[in-house]
Amino acid sequence: MAAPRLLQMPRILPHFRLLQTPRTLPLVGWRDSRHSSSSSLPSIKHRILHSLNNYYHDIETVLEWSSRFKTWNLRRKNAHYAYTERLYGPYAAAAYYALSKKGGVKFKGHIDWHRADRKGRFSWDFMQYKDVPLEGIDLSNSPLTFRGLDNIVSLTELRELYLRNCPHLNDWALSRLHVFKDSLEVLSLAGCPHITERGLATLHHLQNLQHLDLSNLPSVPNKGLIKILLEEILPGCQIVGLDYFDGLEDTEGQPLLIPELRH
Repeated sequence: MAAPRLLQMPRILPHFRLLQTPRTLPLVGWRDSRHSSSSSLPSIKHRILHSLNNYYHDIETVLEWSSRFKTWNLRRKNAHYAYTERLYGPYAAAAYYALSKKGGVKFKGHIDWHRADRKGRFSWDFMQYKDVPLEGIDLSNSPLTFRGLDNIVSLTELRELYLRNCPHLNDWALSRLHVFKDSLEVLSLAGCPHITERGLATLHHLQNLQHLDLSNLPSVPNKGLIKILLEEILPGCQIVGLDYFDGLEDTEGQPLLIPELRH
């Protein structure tokens, strides 16, 4: 007798639901709630889209202000120390600029370099030689740009200039080095990512140059050909960091290999 009752329950339950539907969930209210929920969907979507728009607009604004701040900060770090130059002279101003960028300087007649430590701290003993010409400046790993060279272009007796790994140094900045044509003997441009063959072509003014370091210049193509051309325009200069066979190809388009030297 239990089995027939179980078989009859599916027939009884739908009938019971139909009888209870008007009491528990009125059709009018159900339709109104459905209509109100469907009408509220566009407003919810609008709110979500509006929130996303404001969110990404805020991110874009932050990125824009961040870019402006970086540009302003780079200009500030390359400002001309004209006031210091008027008070203490060009040698002291150039030395202070280099040391404030965690670099180093060497005065004429001295072997030792005055350098800043890793935290940028340095001794003010260099002010004892404020009237002594500078022979060496090291601005490696500094944010030096075209404008920053205003602090050193007046050093007509400069013999050594180290500009390794300067991320903002470009061809325009190299074009200003012609002012050292009568004195500069050592120049290092190793690791500067924005220097190209156009900037290297402007070095033909430096006829007194004896040592030129061009290691790790990713923006210079055909380094072997560039070395040959530089040796022609700077015959008395030793050029390091470039290989004759770097970037050169044979008639089949394969890179040339350095032949083994046999004794």
